[in-house]
This record gives sequence, C-alpha cells and structure tokens, in this order.
Amino acid sequence: MPEPRPYGVRPLDASTWDAFAELVERNNGVYGGCWCMSYHPECRQHGISRREAKEDLVRTGRAHASLVLDEHGTAQGWCQYGSPEELSDIKHRRAYDKDAPPRPDWRITCVYVDRKHRGRGIARAALEGALDQIAQAGGGLVEAISEVTDGREAQGRFLFSATVELLQDFGFTRGRQVGKHAWIMSRVVDPA
Repeated sequence: MPEPRPYGVRPLDASTWDAFAELVERNNGVYGGCWCMSYHPECRQHGISRREAKEDLVRTGRAHASLVLDEHGTAQGWCQYGSPEELSDIKHRRAYDKDAPPRPDWRITCVYVDRKHRGRGIARAALEGALDQIAQAGGGLVEAISEVTDGREAQGRFLFSATVELLQDFGFTRGRQVGKHAWIMSRVVDPA
C-alpha cells in the first residue's frame, strides 16, 4: 500500500496552466508530444503546435481536467474530462459506433501520472477530482473507455484512460467491450 501523501486537486485553468505545462514538458510532451490533445477535434488540424493549441483551449475554458499538485505545488498528474463535443475523437470509434451507448454528458479520456510518482494514489486523486468537478458543473452521465488489467500485465501506454478496475472503484460499470481489453464504462454523477 502506498504511503499517504498530501495532494491537492485543482481545475486545469489559466491559473494552473504553468504547473500543467511544466509537468507535460518534464515528461517529454507525454506520449510522444500529445499534450493531452488527441481527443480534441482541434488535433486534426495539420501542422498545429499541440502545446499552443492546448493552452488556447485551457485559457478559453474549452479544456477541462483535474490537476493533482503535491505538497510543493508541483503538478504530478491529471484527469482530463469534457463534453462529447470537446472530446469527440475517441479510441475504438468503429466498434463504439456499431452499437453506440446512450450519449454521455461527459467523457473521461486521459489520466496521466508523472513517471516518478506512479503508485502513490495520484491517478485516484485525479479521477476523484474530475468527478467532483463534474458534479459542480451539474453532473450527468459520465463515460470512459478503459482497459482491463486484472490477470494480465498491461503496458502503461495502453492505460492512458485509467483502468477498468480503478473506474469500478468509483462506481463505474462495464457496458460493452470495444477492444481486446477495452470496455465502455459509465456512471451517473449527481449534481453537487
């Protein structure tokens, strides 16, 4: 069991942008320079600077995440969430669309933790923070597409949207399988 650490969770916005940017830069742009842009429709624009595009989305309130800060105020992880319009480019789209579930109000698409701080409860804090922020924004049906890890050794690059097991700990249920180990997960979050 990881030792408890004092973490704070704040929304990703103009006031926390610098902490987010430092975390992404410290981790080489995350997943080869993604900047947590892959799910945004803006990512389809050829030749964009992902950093600049993400900063514009954050500063204009069109990107949402819970940012986990350590006791020194340094960002160590986040959980990205947003509306289906904000995060329209989902993984496993073909299988998802074959028998699409009810349209969610929110999607959780990315959970990331700094490489040196994994196994310390940061992903859990980030997910809890995102669900709290969703409740503050009115709640609703929340969806994620996550990977099952029980009984197998999963590579971290496939766990960018958390694990089925973590989501189940927060009341999500499995819907339909859309990949070898990927499942549509959902739950309703009550408004705060």
